[in-house]
Amino acid sequence: MDFTHPVVIDPTGRDIHGEAARIRARGPVTPVELPHGVPAWAVSDTALLRRLLADPRVSKDPRRHWPRWTAGEVSPEWPLYTWVAVRNMFTAYGDEHKRLRSLVSTAFTARRTAALRPRIEEITAALLDRVAEAGAAGRPVDLRQEFCYPLPIRVIGELLGLPENLGAELRAVVDGVFHTSADPAEVTGTTARFYAVLDELVALKRAVPGDDLTSALIAARDEESGTRLGEQELLDTLLLLISAGHETTVNLLDNAVHALLAHPGQLAHVRAGRATWEDVVEETLRAEAPVASLPLRYAVEDLPLSGLGGPPDTVIRKGEAILAAYAAAGRDPAHHGPDADDFDVTRPRKDHLAFGHGVHHCPGAPLGRLEARVALPALFGRFPGLELAVPPGGLEPVDSFISHGHRSLPVRLG
Repeated sequence: MDFTHPVVIDPTGRDIHGEAARIRARGPVTPVELPHGVPAWAVSDTALLRRLLADPRVSKDPRRHWPRWTAGEVSPEWPLYTWVAVRNMFTAYGDEHKRLRSLVSTAFTARRTAALRPRIEEITAALLDRVAEAGAAGRPVDLRQEFCYPLPIRVIGELLGLPENLGAELRAVVDGVFHTSADPAEVTGTTARFYAVLDELVALKRAVPGDDLTSALIAARDEESGTRLGEQELLDTLLLLISAGHETTVNLLDNAVHALLAHPGQLAHVRAGRATWEDVVEETLRAEAPVASLPLRYAVEDLPLSGLGGPPDTVIRKGEAILAAYAAAGRDPAHHGPDADDFDVTRPRKDHLAFGHGVHHCPGAPLGRLEARVALPALFGRFPGLELAVPPGGLEPVDSFISHGHRSLPVRLG
């Protein structure tokens, strides 16, 4: 790998789309430097990324396929440590991935997801009442805080049987996991806090099991003498479900609301029936991917990219790391045309990789989409005069190159 001139990833994520454009300008795949000088290949070409994500010669297991990890060169103080150190389906490969994924996939089938709609509608209505109260008399409301955050955490919380008293602490530690410019003390502190909360949850559910996914996972661990799910796998699977079931949907809602308010003509298309709320959701996932870049994957063997439709002289060598650049791919002009940077709900082609692809495609994608399809029309139906309380360019991004959203979303209800 030639790292003479890599694109140095900004760990604060201050300019997600500007950085994505610089990555695309270097070609379909280019060397990048992650925090602490860790090298990787960033893949931004939609077609090439789709092929790599589905290729069995690409792994997510650092213990088997990343020499930097096996050599002990990755410190627990690295901001991305949790992303590669966990033992769950996110970092599993082959049969191990099938085993771990099978334990949770049944909770996210189309039938079970559809059955959650009435409860999602109830939660949405209650939150909108709270938003109305907070925004009375023209007061600005932080919609991310009052609506985008609590909806998905309540939904995933009920699926997992999370007690209410753990909600605030879980939200804080999830934010910490996505904080990619965190200093070493914060990184290790976040990890310790997260596992302390998970230990408390597991102890509670072992003592008083319920009709929830946490209890089901504990049963898979305890009732079969650990043959299906190890203790660390149990904790890390819960960590994954809470993090992925929360942050991505928060950003989806945040980015969709912001995009519609910043582009009132697009909202007019929806209200006039020229586009649907499904169009809004899919265009947001394409143009404003909730996860900008996802670490990490690794080449199981040398990968000549010419055989995957990539650059003819480029080879990702065995053991080299790969960064899925979803935000860059979502605005790939080779796939979406010269107007790929535009947010356009009437765009005929809105396909994207925001939820991944292949065996690691997010099993919670139908749930995230459902939450957005319920929440967005309810929000704009309840508050037809909704407007941003600051100029569109005045919003601060979250401090992350993984999570793509805003620190706050101040609005007036109108």
